[in-house]
Amino acid sequence: MNCHDVSRMLDPYVDDELSPADAAAVAAHIEQCASCGQRLADRESLQQLVRAVPYYTAPDRLRIAIGNAAPRRSWRVPPMAAWAAGIALVAAIGGAAGLRTRQVAQSTAAMAEHVVDEHVRALTSQRLFDVRSSNQHTVKPWFQGKLDFSPPVADLSSVGFPLVGGRVDSIANRRVAALVFQRREHVIEVFIAPVVARIASTDVRSIRGFHERHWVQGDLSLWAVSDLNERELREFVDAFVSATR
Repeated sequence: MNCHDVSRMLDPYVDDELSPADAAAVAAHIEQCASCGQRLADRESLQQLVRAVPYYTAPDRLRIAIGNAAPRRSWRVPPMAAWAAGIALVAAIGGAAGLRTRQVAQSTAAMAEHVVDEHVRALTSQRLFDVRSSNQHTVKPWFQGKLDFSPPVADLSSVGFPLVGGRVDSIANRRVAALVFQRREHVIEVFIAPVVARIASTDVRSIRGFHERHWVQGDLSLWAVSDLNERELREFVDAFVSATR
């Protein structure tokens, strides 16, 4: 399955309308293709936005008043006028949804840039740790009182990603927890903070030679970044999610 095939099947994939075989094929392609992974993240963000639109039920007295005020003479809306009104409504809804989708994409891209910038700054300044330990029961309690949330911490040395330490940092003027892991000579950082509005729930991209993966756990937003190859970073994220679920 190629990118063209996936683009045609992405909407029914998001809506769980594909057969198990087709869904598995799409999922397998997305795992290997950052571009299609980004398209999926955009579709999921749009779906969440649409579902978040409030639905208001008219009060009983309003429905009764409208019924009592109904004109006694019958009338019909010309078909062309009804068709034009429908097109205008669809265009208005589509335009608003499209604008919010673009805003989410722009905000997510900007945050991804901030994450890479902070990762590079930490590497070049040699300030990777405020607490240096491979023991998750040392690192996690260290954050108490320093942040208004409790970041998930895991030691993944059993699968080749040992915990090295952590620190409190700042990204886009927001205090975050930064966890530091290692894979051979590669440093992996996970930045954690409360979920931010208008950021896609998932994101996969490469920036200036660094790979990033973003996801949401509960009410926390997590960004993993490293110069490690994409396959191993994906393995790291899967292991981290499994260990902190």
